Amino acid sequence: MPGKPPNRWIIAAAAIFIQLCCGALYSWSVFVKPLAAMEPWSLVQISATFEICLGALGVGAMVGGVWQDRVGPRLVVTVAGVLYGVGFLVSAISVEHQSLAGLYIGYGVLSGLAIGMAYICPVAVIVKWFPDKRGKAIGATVMGYGAGALVMGPLAARLIIHLGVAATFEVFGAVYFLVIAVAGQFQGNPPLHWKPAGWVPRAAASKMASRIDYTVRQAIRTWRFWLLWLLLVLNTSAGIMIISQASPLTQQQVGISAVAAAAVVAAISIFNAFGRVAWAWISDLIGCTRVFFLLFAIQACIFFALPRIHALLLFEAAVCAIAMCYGGGWSVLPILATDVFGPRYMGGIYGWMTMVTWLVAAIPSPLLVAHVRQTTGTYQPAILTIGCVMLLALPLPWLAGRAARRVAQQQTISEEALEQA
Repeated sequence: MPGKPPNRWIIAAAAIFIQLCCGALYSWSVFVKPLAAMEPWSLVQISATFEICLGALGVGAMVGGVWQDRVGPRLVVTVAGVLYGVGFLVSAISVEHQSLAGLYIGYGVLSGLAIGMAYICPVAVIVKWFPDKRGKAIGATVMGYGAGALVMGPLAARLIIHLGVAATFEVFGAVYFLVIAVAGQFQGNPPLHWKPAGWVPRAAASKMASRIDYTVRQAIRTWRFWLLWLLLVLNTSAGIMIISQASPLTQQQVGISAVAAAAVVAAISIFNAFGRVAWAWISDLIGCTRVFFLLFAIQACIFFALPRIHALLLFEAAVCAIAMCYGGGWSVLPILATDVFGPRYMGGIYGWMTMVTWLVAAIPSPLLVAHVRQTTGTYQPAILTIGCVMLLALPLPWLAGRAARRVAQQQTISEEALEQA
């Protein structure tokens, strides 16, 4: 990136638009009932589209992260925009011709790959451009992902009523292609070792931050990589369990209708997005590992209390707090990973973490919870189990913080020894 670096705030704004399009994934439920009404497919067959998309998302994040470390984010995001548009076009054609396999390929595989590729690039880029405001910048960026369904869901519902499902896929495919491809042209890495003018790292941050940029292969071979991955897996499993079953869980626990439960689902989406900003901002003040300790402690308390909560407002506050913690984990983890492994290859490193997390946590967790509900008639065993897991996980953030500080101290000792020699 020769010459004067571009305005980093424009890069951040473009990143938010990309994330808004990626976050539309969570509006999939809008398409479920219309598809069930017009196609000869079962609800399970239609719902499998979302699970395929989640799996492809993880693969796309890994591929996109490693690729953008080599060629830069601009090309990767542009390709993602093309894949996104093509995926929705294939979905539209498949709906018109009643091809379930085509829907799996279009919305599931192609769109999932595109979302993963487009999602990971801004996260890796923003960490590098905002070392002085990492929490705020990352939080605002991934908030766009959390808020995508709030923007796209109501719009998709209206378009389906007036245009039908196939035409809605076509409209959204064109919009996603244009927005992501154009916004992608503003994505780029700063010059190597670039820092904002006049910025000096805080003492607390410098003690945690690695001054060595680990490659993806080097990072994956360390136990610290898998410890950070475990933090993300546990937090994601807890949150996605509630998010995936929010409507039926609310109806059973509080005794309200599906229409009334929809308001709770909307509130969960809002707090999921808000948590990504709030917890990332808090991490700038107290550190990432302390934030993860709070995420686990808060959720442990809520999960143990949740089966006994039957008042609507109190129940809604509890599940929204869990959604905030879920969103916070996704915004704070890339900051913590940057501290431990350095920013240069963060796209590939965090891409691997994202892929394995989605495959291990985000896909099985909703299925297991639904199975528990189906076999026992209640969500209580699953809720109490995840509460115990959160409680047992409390030492893990402390262990991650200790490991990061130890690595940074060893690097400091080595640098001082070299200077003296």
